[in-house]
Amino acid sequence: MSTATHPEIAPPSRLLLLGEVRALWETGAGIAMWPLLQLTPRGDGHPVLVLPGLVASDSSTGILRRYLKSRGYDAHGWGLGRNLGPREGVERGMVALLQKLNDESGQKVSVVGWSLGGVYARMLATAHPHLVRNVITLGSPFSGSPRSTNAWRVYEGVSGQSAEDPKRMKHVSPTPPVPTTSIFSRTDGVVAWQCSVEKNGPQAENIEVIASHIGLGAHPAVLYALADRLAQPEDDWKPFNRTLLGPLVYPDPLRKGR
Repeated sequence: MSTATHPEIAPPSRLLLLGEVRALWETGAGIAMWPLLQLTPRGDGHPVLVLPGLVASDSSTGILRRYLKSRGYDAHGWGLGRNLGPREGVERGMVALLQKLNDESGQKVSVVGWSLGGVYARMLATAHPHLVRNVITLGSPFSGSPRSTNAWRVYEGVSGQSAEDPKRMKHVSPTPPVPTTSIFSRTDGVVAWQCSVEKNGPQAENIEVIASHIGLGAHPAVLYALADRLAQPEDDWKPFNRTLLGPLVYPDPLRKGR
C-alpha cells in the first residue's frame, strides 16, 4: 500500500515490545485497587458486549467483564472462541449477538473492543447504529497501515487474509455515528499509538493512559475510564474529565511528541 494512502508510521520498537511484560504488574494493580474502583458510578444495567483482541478469547476479558458486572452492567463476552480474524461466520455471529442483546433488554448495547476487537466494534456501530449505544476501544488500530503494528504477520498467519483490507476499513476508519472513545497508550508495544487516535468531535474523544497493550484490559486507569464512560446518560454524553486524577494517570492525548 502506498504511503499516499497510509502515512509511514513505524511499529512500536523492540524495547516497547519487550516492555509488554508490564501486563503482569498492571493486572496485579487492577486487582489490588479493586475496592477503590468500586467507588466509580454504578451503571444503569444496560448490556455491554466485550470483544477480545487477536488470538485471544473471552477468558482474556474476564477481569474487565467481572468489573463491569460489579458496577451494574449486563456484560457479555462474544462467545465465538479465539479471535482469529474475520473468518466465515464471525461477523454474522457478532451481529446476531448484538441483535439478541438488544431484543432481550430493550436497550441499545455498549460495545467495548480490545485491539482487533475494537476494529470490530467500530464496524458494528457503523453498520448498526440503531443497536449500539456507544463504542469504547482499547489500543485498537483503526487508522494508518496495519504494518504499523507488531501483530500484522500474526493476523495474516491465523486469519489466512491480508492485513490490508480496504473493504472493511472503510467501515472502521471513519468515526462511528455514536459516542466513541478511544483509549490508547503511547507506550503500547504492539500497536503504534498514532493508529489509535480518534478525531475529536461532538461525540468522539481520546483518553490516553500509561500502559502496555496486553495489560489494557485490567489496568486500573482503564477500568476507571470504562466505568465513567459507560455511566454517561444515553442522551447526554459529555467528554471525559481527565483532570480529576491528573496527567500522571491520564496525560493530555493531544500533546505533541511521543
